[in-house]
Amino acid sequence: MESATVTADKKIVRAWTYYDWANSAYSLVITSALFPIYFNAVTTTATSKEVAFMGRVFNSDSLQTYSISVAFLIIALLSPLLSSMADYSGKKKKFMFFFSTLGAISCSALYFFTDVSTLWIGVVGSMLAALGYAGSIVFYNAFLPEIAAPADQDKISARGYAMGYIGSSLLLIFCLTMVLFPAWYGNISGGFATRLSFLLVGVWWFGFAQITFNRLPETATNNKRDASIFTKGYQELRIVWAELADTPRLKRFLGSFFFYNMGTQTVMYVATLFGTSELKLDSSILIAIILIIQFVAIAGAYLFSGLSKRLGNIKALLIAIFVWILICIAAYFCDKKYGFDEQTYFITLAAVVGMVMGGIQSLSRSTYSKLLPPTKDHASYFSFYDVCDKIGTVVGTFIFGYINELTGSMRNSIVVLTIFFLIGIILLIRVTLKPDPELAGAKA
Repeated sequence: MESATVTADKKIVRAWTYYDWANSAYSLVITSALFPIYFNAVTTTATSKEVAFMGRVFNSDSLQTYSISVAFLIIALLSPLLSSMADYSGKKKKFMFFFSTLGAISCSALYFFTDVSTLWIGVVGSMLAALGYAGSIVFYNAFLPEIAAPADQDKISARGYAMGYIGSSLLLIFCLTMVLFPAWYGNISGGFATRLSFLLVGVWWFGFAQITFNRLPETATNNKRDASIFTKGYQELRIVWAELADTPRLKRFLGSFFFYNMGTQTVMYVATLFGTSELKLDSSILIAIILIIQFVAIAGAYLFSGLSKRLGNIKALLIAIFVWILICIAAYFCDKKYGFDEQTYFITLAAVVGMVMGGIQSLSRSTYSKLLPPTKDHASYFSFYDVCDKIGTVVGTFIFGYINELTGSMRNSIVVLTIFFLIGIILLIRVTLKPDPELAGAKA
């Protein structure tokens, strides 16, 4: 893929950033805020948390985490193929349109998830929405070097992130008014307001994405179209895996990243579920907490960026992981029997989660970039990084759900998350940003 030497005109750049505005509504409104709460309400009763699906009885909370695991397993398996297509196909915009539309339609389909008789719509719809989101992002990111000169890529990328944050927050606030103030909308029920929110996310995603698709230019293929397009992404992963033997710092960091990121991603997907199912907190409080996390995460990213400048990336990451361990311990003891007000306790905990969540994600990617060996093939290394991220999400959410189903308590699952972070911090201590002597002969 050829990089731009001059940044495209403002209309094209603005059109690119609008896709962040469009799709971020899914990750905030559905994944983080409303869907976990609604799923729990539909699939549980006052006396039972068991639900039948595909001939088996599941704990409803575990079923939700299992669906996330399966979705991200599919994404992890497809990611190298999609990356290869993004690099070697001249149809990036068409592939991006396909996955974007798949995600938007799947979100809208959740409107028809009304009760346990339509449970399959909730499970399959949420999985396809995740697949559409992740698939479209591969091609969306691949456009950045084509529309922006290297000197402008950081700025334009940040602008897209800001657009996504603002857009998704605005839609969530609107959806929150339907849930909290039903009289404004003709006294609609909470369940209908939530299902209407799912529909709105799909409409929002599809509608604003058209700005991107109408203005973003299609690019011509730079390579011959042959069978290698379907295998090259996987071949590149094997090459990176082999080269890790010559880059011990990177290998140690990836080992640490796999474990602590497993914990981080799992918390992102189950935090609302924990508040709903384990603590029995009011749904409106939980949605407000998600907004708090959004705002605090921005401050956290800047905070840990400052810490990395003063202490270095590794020390800043060690601090972040240590705070995550404290969060897990605190979450385990978030219980009335210990004399705590669960609502106040959980809000405080969520604010701390937001602070370290923004910091650890931004620091992890920049640290990984600094540890890369001399190479021109950064795309393959970041594809490997992305697959590690996705597989970690698969393993983390599955284990969390399985332990919860086995023991009947999410608190026991939190103990496992604490172990993930402990392994991550032990492995990270062995990483240094100073050049290793054995890197002198590293392959380019």
